[in-house]
Amino acid sequence: MTLYSYIVKHDTGFAPNPFFGYCTLACCKPEIRKAAQKNDWIVGLTPKADGNRIVYFMQVDEFMTFSEYWRDRRFREKRPQFGAGVDRKVGDNIYKPSKSGPFQQLSSTHSSPPLGRRESRAAMSKDLSRDRVLISQTFAYFGAQAIPLPKEFRSFIVGRGHRCHFPSALIENFVHEFVPKWKLGIHGKPRNLPRTDGPFKTAGGCEA
Repeated sequence: MTLYSYIVKHDTGFAPNPFFGYCTLACCKPEIRKAAQKNDWIVGLTPKADGNRIVYFMQVDEFMTFSEYWRDRRFREKRPQFGAGVDRKVGDNIYKPSKSGPFQQLSSTHSSPPLGRRESRAAMSKDLSRDRVLISQTFAYFGAQAIPLPKEFRSFIVGRGHRCHFPSALIENFVHEFVPKWKLGIHGKPRNLPRTDGPFKTAGGCEA
């Protein structure tokens, strides 16, 4: 079992996307998406200026290709819809198989300009360099309510890229001692959402 840690620079609800019962990592972080296997763990932290707190953690329950992700009925709600609520607006199921090429990029937070109508070739190149979407139902997403990183896990802190070479005892401690303390699901809004965006249900059943 491997644990991957990295900095979530822009926490908009897009990557990771914690909505509709699944936390998915479909875009960005191609090296993690390439390497992570079933039962591995991913921990996303806030930048140093925000205290390197925990934005989310997830266990990889399954993974699939972009084509499989697009066609899977479970993830249709993750296709972006800008006129809808926050959870639909930041959908990460943005790569539609195309007859004229491998994929069409839907208008999304990855569009050029953001929320625009033009495909972002740079984003497409990065995302599609690894044809892999990571999927979890075993996750806790804190967003703007990011929680402090305990001292025993300070080695998770990373600058650029990610870290994954941790002692097995440290990972076991995180998985069996820290994770069970938290109710799974959504605990707060994404940190970088505009204030005008509406509420959605948290893991406790309350609006955030």
